[in-house]
Amino acid sequence: MGSYWSQPAPERRIVILGKTGVGKSSVANAIFDEELFKTFSSTKSVTSKCRAETRSVHGRSITLVDTPGFFHTDKSEGELKPEIIRCITECPPGPHAFLIVFKVNRYTEHEEDVINKISQYFSEEVFKYATVLFTYGDQLDQGQTIEKHFQENQHVRDLVKKCGGRCHVIDNKHWKNNKQKEYRRNQFQLKELLKTIDKMVDENKESYYTKEMLQG
Repeated sequence: MGSYWSQPAPERRIVILGKTGVGKSSVANAIFDEELFKTFSSTKSVTSKCRAETRSVHGRSITLVDTPGFFHTDKSEGELKPEIIRCITECPPGPHAFLIVFKVNRYTEHEEDVINKISQYFSEEVFKYATVLFTYGDQLDQGQTIEKHFQENQHVRDLVKKCGGRCHVIDNKHWKNNKQKEYRRNQFQLKELLKTIDKMVDENKESYYTKEMLQG
């Protein structure tokens, strides 16, 4: 009888985007707390094809789609674009959320090019479903938040604003088993990230990004 009243776990389909070397696969592994996606500490691209995995995380059924990095070291633009766009069909009927991943220590013209590519590939509509996630959080100054770190960078502020103010930071190496304050613990940050995605999905009335939105 108890199962009659049980609610199905909310489903979250999440695509991870970013340039080569920012730690997209590591982000996926951190969310699942499992080494499912291949990682390699090099500037050479590891992920060459979209790959989806589904696991239960904090009461949610989460599908993560890892994508090839923008400016892939072994793929031409002509090969890369259709493979990245294929992420939409990897989590039918479409993703609820996109994580746009950057490193804490830099936000340059190259990073701006990534945002331009995302706009070109997915249209501006994508930012309605996007959250900015910074990796290598240990490079923040002691006691500093990600918002304070980038408060002087107009490009980052504009991007976060475009993404509805959604911005988080993790560190897959130093914050993994950190006993310090909550802000510098991956478990805390990842829970907050999933709460942000839940709130965004509610605000979007459970809608998701569809192939028809590609052309804007």
